[in-house]
Amino acid sequence: MLWFAGLAIRVPILVVPPILPFIRADLNMSGTEIGVLSGIPMILLALAAVPGSAMVSKLGALRAVLVGILIAAIGGALRGLAFTTAVLFVTTAIASAGIAITQPAMPAIVKEWLPSRIGFGTAVYSNGLVAGCIFPVAITLSLIMPSIGNNWRLDLVLWSLPVFATFLYLLIGAPKTVAGPESTLQLTGFFSKFDFSLIWKIGLIFGANNCVFFGTNAFLPPYLVQTGHADLVTAALTAYNITQLPGSFLVVALAHWMERRHWPYVCAGFGLVLGIAWLASSSGTWTIAAAMTLGLFSGVTLATGLMLPPLLSRPGDVARTAAGMFTLSYTLAMLGSVMGGAAWDLFGHPRFAFWVLAVCALPLIVITPAISFRQASFSIN
Repeated sequence: MLWFAGLAIRVPILVVPPILPFIRADLNMSGTEIGVLSGIPMILLALAAVPGSAMVSKLGALRAVLVGILIAAIGGALRGLAFTTAVLFVTTAIASAGIAITQPAMPAIVKEWLPSRIGFGTAVYSNGLVAGCIFPVAITLSLIMPSIGNNWRLDLVLWSLPVFATFLYLLIGAPKTVAGPESTLQLTGFFSKFDFSLIWKIGLIFGANNCVFFGTNAFLPPYLVQTGHADLVTAALTAYNITQLPGSFLVVALAHWMERRHWPYVCAGFGLVLGIAWLASSSGTWTIAAAMTLGLFSGVTLATGLMLPPLLSRPGDVARTAAGMFTLSYTLAMLGSVMGGAAWDLFGHPRFAFWVLAVCALPLIVITPAISFRQASFSIN
C-alpha cells in the first residue's frame, strides 16, 4: 500500500512530459506556457508544506492520504477535458493540490503502520515514487499513445485510473490504526526561533536538484522534437529517470564516506552542470547517453539533499526545517522552469532552457562549502 501511494503521487506529474509535444501543438502553447505548466505542481508543493501538515492534524494521516489521492485522480482526469491553456492550468492545479495534501501525510502514515520499521517503510514508499517517475515515461509513447490514436486527452484519463485504483485499495484495505488526528505545530509557532540562514542554504541546495529534475522532464521532449529526434523521447526520458536509481543506491553504499562532507554535493553539482551542457549540445543517441549521466547525478543530489534536515537540525526541529527546505526548493524549481521557458522563447530554441537549469544547479557548488556540518551532532540511523 505504501508503494502504491508513492506511485500515485508521482504519476499525475510525470505523465505530462512524454505528451508535451502533442499538448503544445494542439493548444498552441509557447515555451513560457510550458514552463508555467511544469511549475504549477512545484509551487503547490511549496505552498502546501505547512498547511498539508495541518490537514494531517485535523483528519489523521490515512484520511489525508485518501483525500489527497482522490483529488489527484479527479484533477488528473479532468485535464483530458482541457481545450484551452487556462483550463489545463486549472485542472493541473487541482491534481497538484491532491499531491500536495498527500505528500506531507506519507511520513506520518509510515510511522503509524510500521513504527518499528520506519526505515523500511520509507524505502518502500520512496521506491514507489521512483516507479511513478519511470512507468509513465517508459510506456506512454511506446505502448499507450499508439493504441489510442495519439489522443493525449484520453492518455491523461487512462493514467488517472491507477491513481483512483490506489484510492480504492487504501480505502478498503488500509490497516485500521488507533492513531487519530494529532496536534501539530501551529503556524505561529512554526517560525519561532527559525534558522532562516540554514533554510536558505539547504533550500537553495535542494532547489538545485528540483530545478534540474523537473526542468529536464519538461524540456527534454520538445528539445528532441526540435532537433529532429522525436522518436527518442521515450528512450531519453526513461534513461534520465531510471538512472536515478543507481545514483541513490550509490549514496546508500557510500553513506559512511559521504555524510557531513562537502565533496559529494560539490562533485554532484559539477556533474549536473556538465551533464546539462552535454545534453544541450548533443544530438541523436548521444542525447540518451547525456540523459543517463544527468540522471545518475540527479539521483545523488536527491539522496544527499534529503539528508540535510536531519544532519543539520536538532531532533525537535527536523520536521519544520524540512518543511522550510521543501517550501523554498519547490518555489525555486518553479521559477527555474518558468525562466527556462522564457529563455526558450527569447532565443528561439529549447536548448537555452537547459542553460538556465545549469545556472540553477550552481548552488550545489557555491553554497555547500558555506555549510558547517559540525553545527549539529546528530546522525541518520
